[in-house]
Amino acid sequence: MNDMSYHQSDSRNNRPSLIAEARKRMEDARLPAVVINNFERLLKKVVEGDTGIIPEDSIESAGAVDSLASIKGNATFTRLGTAALNQLAVVRLNGGLGTSMGLSGAKSLLPVRGGLTFNDVMIGQLRSLRRDVGVTIPFIHMTSFSTDTDIRSVMASTTDLTVPGLPPVFQQHKHPKIYAGSFLPAQESDDELNWNPPGHGDIYAALIASGVATRLLAQGKRYMFVANSDNLGATVDPTILGYMISANCPFLMETCLRTENHSKGGHLARDITSGRLLLREVAQAPRTLSGQPIPEFSDIQKYNQFNTNNIWLDLQAVVDVANTNGGCIPLPLISNIKTVNPRDKTSQRVIQIESAMGAAIQVFAGARALQVGLDRFMPVKTTNDLMLTCSDVFELTPEFHLIDNPERGHLAPPSINLDNKYFGMIQDFSDRVKVVPSLRHATNLTVVGDVVFAAPLEIIGNVTILGDPTGQRHIPPHIQRLENTQLTLGQLV
Repeated sequence: MNDMSYHQSDSRNNRPSLIAEARKRMEDARLPAVVINNFERLLKKVVEGDTGIIPEDSIESAGAVDSLASIKGNATFTRLGTAALNQLAVVRLNGGLGTSMGLSGAKSLLPVRGGLTFNDVMIGQLRSLRRDVGVTIPFIHMTSFSTDTDIRSVMASTTDLTVPGLPPVFQQHKHPKIYAGSFLPAQESDDELNWNPPGHGDIYAALIASGVATRLLAQGKRYMFVANSDNLGATVDPTILGYMISANCPFLMETCLRTENHSKGGHLARDITSGRLLLREVAQAPRTLSGQPIPEFSDIQKYNQFNTNNIWLDLQAVVDVANTNGGCIPLPLISNIKTVNPRDKTSQRVIQIESAMGAAIQVFAGARALQVGLDRFMPVKTTNDLMLTCSDVFELTPEFHLIDNPERGHLAPPSINLDNKYFGMIQDFSDRVKVVPSLRHATNLTVVGDVVFAAPLEIIGNVTILGDPTGQRHIPPHIQRLENTQLTLGQLV
């Protein structure tokens, strides 16, 4: 029933029937009651006119937060955290397909270092930690319906990182898209178009509904470290765990200082009324008359911390809060307006109801943020990021930690700008980057046009490579070093 002739005011008068319609759709899809109850809570907000916007006059700067650099030498925290490693489980958010790079499978199964995938490196990290401290830390993935089969298959061989009775994966859920005009659940002929991912805030409902949270607690696993599967910088750090335990902190968010490169993303703030920290995502920022986020949202001086999505949880606190809120964590609403068919911009507008994992920072009393360095935030969202991560800008230690190449000193990672037309998709990238260039002495690499890297090449300083407008060109193998220059392949004989 995709009748867009409803007026929103009339629809809101029929709120009980609208809520019931969405509930029935989710029940028919056999979604857990916890997920349905949480969606119903958020849908009621939408029907009542809540947009999820966080007004500027309701928040203030988060103020100073502790930093990892300031606690790193604290022997008490390190000792406390090391002793608690046998109470820790690691969960990686592994629902993404990397569709922006043209991937059709889980991004975490993409080779990234010497044939090792993201998943291989993360497994290596935990096995190395077990060798060092003698503790097996369970490694669990939150998958989606798109990645579940592949991840289950890969993790079947990692029984050394599982605990009896605990699965290596649990699956996130889905939310029905809601027609923007009628507030009724979408009913397109292609059922896949009727559902949207709920955002990684679904992790709490998924932990509860799957029974993973209670089973972990029964196994003595009190704490959980959660991070994105494409962030190899997010390693288990006993000092951070010890800091969290010492502070009796139920929720700890790792943050980084915002720079101009991060000014468009979400930021940490503090609620003026409650005094609690909160996360404001771009979809929750007030808009100017032109529809853009207000300038204050990008003010990196006032709002100087961003969320890395590296989160430390006290599982008992999660279960306790869920038990007092119908089995879910009452996260703030994120309401996104999209077209029901993302590939057809003329299709009907829908509301996608979502939530963010980090938004739970305002739910838990005593939640904290800890500022960390960018070495703990190394996501791969584009093929530019992939080239950087695969390059000799970083080294993979015997403990499977990806660290800065010591030869770079204190230089920031170089800026990589590959021509999106020829390198944007992973298959195009693989066809053209047969040998990753050496970037350990680079500050910038820009590639314009259809260029193939097929032989060893060292980039030093600021280098631009221009392709040949007449067709694909290989960088000649005799060119083994480029330093602060522009190479125009079309001019080479």
